[in-house]
Amino acid sequence: MTPEEKLAKLGIELPKPAAPVANYVASKRAGDLLYISGQLPMAGGALSCKGTAGKDVTLEDAKAAARVCAINILAAAKAAVGELSRVEAVRIEGFVASAPGFTDQPLVINGASDFLVEALGDRGRHTRVAVGVAALPLGAAVEVSAVFRVL
Repeated sequence: MTPEEKLAKLGIELPKPAAPVANYVASKRAGDLLYISGQLPMAGGALSCKGTAGKDVTLEDAKAAARVCAINILAAAKAAVGELSRVEAVRIEGFVASAPGFTDQPLVINGASDFLVEALGDRGRHTRVAVGVAALPLGAAVEVSAVFRVL
C-alpha cells in the first residue's frame, strides 16, 4: 500500500501546502536530502492550536497539533517530489510553546513521530529533537520541521 493509499484509508486528505510568508522557501532539496520548513498546525486555513502547553493547552491537544504539523510536512514533501513513496524520514525538529516547568515536549512531538510512521511505515522512522520554547509564530502551540531522503 502506498503512503497516499494509507492516508486515504485513514481519511486524511493532504492540504495544499501553505505559501511562505517571508523570505524563505517551503522546501529545498540538496542532493538526495529534502528539507521542509517549519510547519504550524494549520488546518482549513486556520491555526488549529494556539497557546502554551502546560498552561492553556493540554498535552493531548498539543500532541494532536503536532500530528497536524506532520500532515502539513507530508503535504510539502509530496508537492516537492510528487509522491510520498519517494521519501524516507531522516529527522524532525519539534518546538513546543511551553509554560515554565512543562517538560513533556517529547510526548507532544510523539504526535508527529507516530503519524509519520503510521503514514510511511518503516520509512517514517527518524531521528528527532523536541524543544520547549517561550513562544512560536502566530501564537502556535507547536511547530515541526523535517528532513527527508529522496529515494
